[in-house]
Amino acid sequence: MSHAAQSLDNLTAPGLLERITLSSLTTAPCCIFIFINGTMLFALRNKLVLRETSRYILLFNLLFADTVQMAVSQLLYLLASCRIMLTYPVCGVLVMLANLTNEISPLTLVAMSLERFVAVCYPLRHPSIITMRNTQLAIVVVWAFCSFNVLIRVVLFLEYQLANLPSLQMKDLCSTLGMFLGPVSSDYDKAYTAFVFLSAGVAVIFSHIGVTVAARSASTNKASARKARNTLLLHVMQLGLSLSSTVHNAVLVAISKVFTRTVLVRIQCVLYVFLIMLPRCLSALIYGLRDQTIRSILVYHLCCRLKISAVAAKAETSL
Repeated sequence: MSHAAQSLDNLTAPGLLERITLSSLTTAPCCIFIFINGTMLFALRNKLVLRETSRYILLFNLLFADTVQMAVSQLLYLLASCRIMLTYPVCGVLVMLANLTNEISPLTLVAMSLERFVAVCYPLRHPSIITMRNTQLAIVVVWAFCSFNVLIRVVLFLEYQLANLPSLQMKDLCSTLGMFLGPVSSDYDKAYTAFVFLSAGVAVIFSHIGVTVAARSASTNKASARKARNTLLLHVMQLGLSLSSTVHNAVLVAISKVFTRTVLVRIQCVLYVFLIMLPRCLSALIYGLRDQTIRSILVYHLCCRLKISAVAAKAETSL
């Protein structure tokens, strides 16, 4: 899946001051959400009841993938902003890690949507279907499937006759597009992206329809069904935003024919924030604010860390 948070492609960056400003505007919110995600991950592993509940196990997997994705994407963005050229092996590792975590998110959203579907539509069978073992198996399948896709990309890259390259040093900035050295890699990327998001979209929408129908049933807990329906609606939005990130490169190529390079860099920054960073922040916002269990734990840990930071800063000042 192409997601050009990884570079500014071949655009010529504007002045140093503007590059620093644009980088700061993206790095600051990225660090804030990585901190929040890290706190949520710690909270999810710190409570026994959360470690043994399927929905929170899946949430941990989603947050972990989103956090790694944000960190790697921001690193690649900063490398591109500083016009740092990497070697193919180093760029390949970073791009493949970004691709892997980027693909984990939609598949985990599918698993979370199906879990909510079973909980609402088949409440009596939910404990026997959504077990710890089945949840862990689902996570293993998701990671194995995405890892297999990354392996195929590596094989396609090597089949381009890497030895025929004049040098391992890249001439362009590190990006997914920069690693697509042949038409087969590009075609495979488009086909895989279409397959994953079509399948994921059908699964999430099917789950939403099933929960909506169940919410109108007199035998169903309407409050629980309504909450699950709203959650699935947010999953659909998350999936849509994840899909929008794949068209980032195409949009950038299209507008490059209209605007100057300096303007394109600014547009790139806006697209990066809304198409790449925002989808990765939604998980923390959705569950950190809507889920009462997580919200109370999250606020507790955030407040504790802020107090510790304040005490440490006060101690340093006194010294």
